[in-house]
Amino acid sequence: MTHANEGSPQTIAVLGGGSFGTAIANIAATNGHRVRLWMRSEKQAEDIRTQGENSRYLPGYALSANLTPVLDLNEAVSDADCVFVAVPSKAFRSVVEQAVPLLQPHTALVSLTKGIEPGSFRLMSQILHDLAPAHDIGCISGPNLAKEIADHQISATVIASYGVELAGALKNIYAIITGLASALGMAENTRAAIITRSLAEMSRFAVRLGANPMTFLGLAGVGDLIVTCSSKLSRNYRVGYYIGEGDSLKQAIKRVGETAEGINTLRMVHEKASEMGIYMPLASGLYAIIYEDKPIAAVAGQLMAGDLAQDVEFMGAGI
Repeated sequence: MTHANEGSPQTIAVLGGGSFGTAIANIAATNGHRVRLWMRSEKQAEDIRTQGENSRYLPGYALSANLTPVLDLNEAVSDADCVFVAVPSKAFRSVVEQAVPLLQPHTALVSLTKGIEPGSFRLMSQILHDLAPAHDIGCISGPNLAKEIADHQISATVIASYGVELAGALKNIYAIITGLASALGMAENTRAAIITRSLAEMSRFAVRLGANPMTFLGLAGVGDLIVTCSSKLSRNYRVGYYIGEGDSLKQAIKRVGETAEGINTLRMVHEKASEMGIYMPLASGLYAIIYEDKPIAAVAGQLMAGDLAQDVEFMGAGI
C-alpha cells in the first residue's frame, strides 16, 4: 500500500477497531480517503476522537484526521465504496449479516480476518460470497504485522482469496508452536526446521482442500509464516510463548489482550485433518498440549519426529 492518492477520494468503512483494522483504516485515511472506523466500544471511539489514537490496540500511533470512529453500523457502511471487515472469525458472519442490507449495490467487500469459521469450516471470503453474492469480494493476506504497518514500515500484501486465506489462517497454528519452542529455549536451527516443516504441513492440508500449492511459496504463505513465527508482535506467537513459560491457555490469552485466531483454527484443523486422514504431526502435537492437557515436555520432543520426506512436500505436488 502506498501513500500516493490515485484517483478521487473514496468513502471507506472498516468494521472492527482492533490493531489491524485501525492500521488499515489509517492508511486509507492518510491517502486522502474518507474513512469510518466502526467499533463497539464507546470509550475506544471517544479516545480516538479526543486523543487521535487507538489507545487500547495501537497506543502511541497518531491517526489521520480523515479517520472517524463510529458506533452505528448504518452510519459506517451505508454510502461506502468499499467495506473492510476486520472482526474476529467467530463474529464475522453476524457482523456481515447486519451490514449487507445497508450496502450500496456497488460496494466492494474485503476481509482482513485470518481465520476459519467455527462449525462450518468456511473461510471469510466464502462467508462474504454466501451473504453478499452480488458484491465484489476479496481478502488481504501476507506478512502484515499491524504495529509495523502503523509505523509506516515497508510491507507487502496480497489481495486474493481461498488459498491465500487458508495460508493466512493456518500459519497462526505454527506461530503458536514456534512461540512455545522459543520459550522452551529451542535453538535457532530447531526453530528453522519447525518453520520448514510447518510450511510443508500447512500446504499439504490446503492442497487436499483444493488450494494451489504455489500459493504457499509466496507472500501469503512463506512470507506470512516467517514473520508470524519469528516476531513477538504476533499475537499467536506470544500465546505460544506464554504457554511455554507455564501459563494456562486462559492466562496466555488474557496476557495477549487480543484475539489469537490460531487457538480456534487449531481445533478445527485438527478435526478436519483427522476426518480426512491428513498427516499433520505438528498440529497434532500442539492440539495434545492445548486441548488434551498433555505435558509440554512429553510432546515437545515428538514435534520433530516423523517422516523426514514430508519436509519436501512440494516435490510431490506436480510442480
